[in-house]
Amino acid sequence: MNKGMYSSEKKDWETPPDLFEYFNSLYDLKVDVCANEHNAKCPVYFSQDSLQLVWSTRNWMNPPYGREISKWVKKASMEHITVALLPARTDTKWFQDYVLGQTIYWIRGRLKFVGAKNSAPFPSCVVIFGEEGRQYKLAKVDGIWSAKSF
Repeated sequence: MNKGMYSSEKKDWETPPDLFEYFNSLYDLKVDVCANEHNAKCPVYFSQDSLQLVWSTRNWMNPPYGREISKWVKKASMEHITVALLPARTDTKWFQDYVLGQTIYWIRGRLKFVGAKNSAPFPSCVVIFGEEGRQYKLAKVDGIWSAKSF
């Protein structure tokens, strides 16, 4: 296994492009609020210091998955529409305080982040902050992402 996927050594795992495109087609995302020049998914992106900025449009967020993730999730919960790729850590305080009640796309299987040798060793979900809570199963079927409500 890739050691960096188990720890917060690498903080900028890049979102799989087809997953981003699926959500971009639904939400017309304008700003990647947690990116750098190598992994940004939107033409406009904010770097790691964007916790101090106002996010005033439809945003994409794939935050660092280390101990600081709670800051990013809290910020997303207080801002305009933010679509966030997150680890599905349902036992954590940040997940229970800020994610439950939002729209959640539960990803079937494990994601393989760009540049990773293996799939992530944890489940993932995509959370839509700023929308009335709904639940979806999201799976890749024949290379195409598809969601079904439940």
